[in-house]
Amino acid sequence: MNPSDRGWRRPRSYHHGNLKEVLLEAARKLIEQYGPAGFSLTEAARLAGVSPAAPYRHFRDRDALLAEVAKSGFERFAARLDTAWNNGVPTPLSAFDNLGKAYLAFAREEPASYAVMFEPGVAPGAGSEPIPAADRAFDVLQRAAAALCRALPESERPPVRLMSLHIWAISHGVATLFAQGEARKVPMSPEEILESAMLIYLKGLGILADGKAGPAR
Repeated sequence: MNPSDRGWRRPRSYHHGNLKEVLLEAARKLIEQYGPAGFSLTEAARLAGVSPAAPYRHFRDRDALLAEVAKSGFERFAARLDTAWNNGVPTPLSAFDNLGKAYLAFAREEPASYAVMFEPGVAPGAGSEPIPAADRAFDVLQRAAAALCRALPESERPPVRLMSLHIWAISHGVATLFAQGEARKVPMSPEEILESAMLIYLKGLGILADGKAGPAR
């Protein structure tokens, strides 16, 4: 395999302290080109400019390297969502809109990390160790859902966890559709599709009233 290193400069040498990050960068580059299963640990070492034995200082095998790509990806993902949500400021609805945009921006700007984060066998609960940052990312969605539900009478509020899963599923579906190139002929941006889907969803719950930008109640 002779992957192009355009857009990423292979270091001439590495220090003991940054070998791990150098290998993660190499792995992300290879994932973008060949997918999570399309390269070996030796190929990652070659692209990183280190010896074939060097990766074993940090990773027992390629799966361990992928798990670390997922872990570090979820850490940045969770931080980005939390910043976008900003505790619901200035309003829960505007912050929720920012949250959706941040979700899609991460998937667009870090396609390799995003792909591995949801790769079967690597994602949390799929046979690997749990990733705390994944729980933090989901917690942001739960906080947003809870804030939006406050517009409803308590007896009419949907389960926050279920609502959060709905939001995550819709967001992930839009992000994946565009990441895989299946939406090339769609005359709308992913942000427009996600926004319209969320408007329909929130109206269905009664959080938004038809023809209004604010809560139904």
